[in-house]
Amino acid sequence: MSDCLFCKIVAGEIPSKKVYEDELCYAFYDIDPQAPTHFLVIPKAHIRSVSQVDQTNAAVVGHIFSVIARLSKELGLESYRVVSNIGDQAGQSVLHLHFHVLSGRDMTWPPG
Repeated sequence: MSDCLFCKIVAGEIPSKKVYEDELCYAFYDIDPQAPTHFLVIPKAHIRSVSQVDQTNAAVVGHIFSVIARLSKELGLESYRVVSNIGDQAGQSVLHLHFHVLSGRDMTWPPG
């Protein structure tokens, strides 16, 4: 999608601090971190949010979670939170499926 911020990051049109990349996904550090470690993992294919995950694209979500587990081990994260916001009221600011991985501080519950 030509006007999508994350699609532009994947295409290299907007710089990012890359954590990981493969043929299906891209991971990069958040520009406004909310924890000492805060990176995002996104599919390279444009999927608007979790609400658009279906049988045709569900495999990439499974792949992303395996990448999150691997990166968390490589980065030495013993405890972390994975978040995906869906829609305006939940705080989704970029309409491209993404998973925030946050670690390095106590996480409160319920999230606010």
